[in-house]
Amino acid sequence: MRWWDIDAVLGLEKVLFPEDAWSRGMFWSELAHSRGPGATRHYVVAEDGERMVGYAGLASSGDLADVQTIAVARDQWGTGLGGRLLTELLRAATAFECAEVMLECRVDNIRAQKLYERFGFEAIGFRRGYYQPGNVDALVMRLNTKSNGGSAAGSPSVQGTEING
Repeated sequence: MRWWDIDAVLGLEKVLFPEDAWSRGMFWSELAHSRGPGATRHYVVAEDGERMVGYAGLASSGDLADVQTIAVARDQWGTGLGGRLLTELLRAATAFECAEVMLECRVDNIRAQKLYERFGFEAIGFRRGYYQPGNVDALVMRLNTKSNGGSAAGSPSVQGTEING
């Protein structure tokens, strides 16, 4: 993801997460930490032709990574794009030499929870009222990369969609 992707990302963000959409400033802040030798963030976009169909981001600190966001356009659900975006984030976690990857997922987002479970994430707790303003709880999930050979990256692929970092 680059600064020129932010408008398209915000459009998708507002459609998919109308109550708790990230702001332009939040994306700018994340991208400010995604380049150069001291980078601690990795953000990617998925495009189908000229259309933005997904994006994802990861933050790292020491040996811990946190999936900040994954979003897939509704008409792309079921195509494997979410898995491909997650694979890209897990590759970045491996490059950052992270031993664990954490994430929060809405308790009512069963589709996402099943995706994360397929990649080896396990539920470890809850954050009450995490998603505001709806006061929706978050399921906290963790992937221990040491338990799968030290690599966080899986191997699912999707044809016809380009992932750009």
